[in-house]
Amino acid sequence: MRFAFTATDRYQGVVEAFIQAGWTPLKLFTTPVDQRLHHHKGVVELAERHKLPVQISRIQPADIDELASMGCEALVVASYAWKIPDWTGKLRHAVNFHPAPLPFGRGPYPAVRAILECWPSWAVSCHKLSPDFDSGDILAQDHFALDQDECHERLDLKIQLSAKRLASHVATQFPRLWEAAQPQRIGTYWPMFTVEDRTLDFTQAVEAILRRVRAFGNHECVANLGKTQVFVRRAVGWRETHGFAPGTVIHQCALEIVIAVQDGFVGLVEWSLVGPDAVVGRIGR
Repeated sequence: MRFAFTATDRYQGVVEAFIQAGWTPLKLFTTPVDQRLHHHKGVVELAERHKLPVQISRIQPADIDELASMGCEALVVASYAWKIPDWTGKLRHAVNFHPAPLPFGRGPYPAVRAILECWPSWAVSCHKLSPDFDSGDILAQDHFALDQDECHERLDLKIQLSAKRLASHVATQFPRLWEAAQPQRIGTYWPMFTVEDRTLDFTQAVEAILRRVRAFGNHECVANLGKTQVFVRRAVGWRETHGFAPGTVIHQCALEIVIAVQDGFVGLVEWSLVGPDAVVGRIGR
């Protein structure tokens, strides 16, 4: 099947799975990246090896028309921050790979909340592209376990491997899965996280604070220490009875800071005064 695709490097495995299954690539659509949390060098090099055109600007209706004129039969969407124009009546198929067990976890970046809410398992879903984000009929899902101490970077790698497994299954069974796709039940939409979501609350227990740090990982949490705001990538903590008010800085050694919390202490061991928002324009899907 002749197909165009959207991707950044996190979902390069999806594209490779379709090509390995014998699908013929026609064009790559990708997005601007920050070269810190998001990259597209790998997918651009893949496109160049296959002599494909590459488009970094947003897909417009005219681009869908052009794909149709190229004989494109399917649009495969993964890791794309922009809404896709209406493809119906122009392309035969369009699917999206979404990093959540739909119908739960619709939205731009559900992985963080999966950790915050202590989900025991997770999934990547492949669904028909629909006008409403992440709401189309489901072709297939790939499920995997989450650990009790799950962190953002570990979950992200699990998602990448899961998406590649799912793509291989979908690519080799596509006609059957497309025809048998199941409508989604009523689910949940999780909006993009905010600065407030990333902010540490030192009146909470050690476990809750460390879970938040793990959930955001390289996206970094915000800690307000008096009049100073710092951006936390890694922290440690332990339970211990004490008489300090939560939020009190009780010790500092070089760049390590120990803060009293509800039931013990949290140590900020990797942080900076400049947060990711200073260099990250937006976070892709």
